[in-house]
Amino acid sequence: MERQSPIALQVWGEFACFTRPEMKVERVSYDVITPSAARGILEAVYWKPAVRWVVERLHVLRQPRFTNLRRNEVASKASAANAKKAMKGTLAGPLQLVVEEDRQQRAATILRDVAYVIEARFELLDDSEPVAKHYNMFKRRAERGQCFHRPYLGTREFACDFDWVEGPIPASEWRSEHDLGYMLHDIQYAPATGKAYDLLDAAGRPLLATPRFFRPVARDGVIDVPPIEEALP
Repeated sequence: MERQSPIALQVWGEFACFTRPEMKVERVSYDVITPSAARGILEAVYWKPAVRWVVERLHVLRQPRFTNLRRNEVASKASAANAKKAMKGTLAGPLQLVVEEDRQQRAATILRDVAYVIEARFELLDDSEPVAKHYNMFKRRAERGQCFHRPYLGTREFACDFDWVEGPIPASEWRSEHDLGYMLHDIQYAPATGKAYDLLDAAGRPLLATPRFFRPVARDGVIDVPPIEEALP
């Protein structure tokens, strides 16, 4: 498996919400971007089946600032069992959620006026392709503002802008050291050995999804992200 030197991508936006999973009803954001959200931004810019993104460092350029608002959401989600029946053609009625009948307002504590630099590298799952090819393709797309879908900061309504960082990374306005408590690192997928599984891969094989957590410390706005294998379940 061949590795690539780290790349740096600057992202910024008016609002962001990196939801804490322990909050069941109201959305409350982490203080900073999570590694999984950073990976999602990178994949929005450049995604290939042979490329796996690894986030190594997060730079928080602006001090975290929170605000409150109320958001329209739906109270339920589509049933997985009904989705399977619809795929088999055995569902009695239509597979749908009527927003007007299921809408509810929920309060949210979100971030405002955020800016980050994501330092990451990618690992090639197919060693037959040169690393420079993917590196240059990502750099070209980032410089031109190209993406497969609009990247966002936690939730889709909070879209973000991005740009390739050439040279030194801008200094952060968030000084000193801050212990941010436990944060979601990412979801780790592994083959399911029993009958229980969370989803199927592209080949139809069952997988188990395990959330992994770590304890980030921001030192002058810089957070070192450990490998997911070192994170806690």
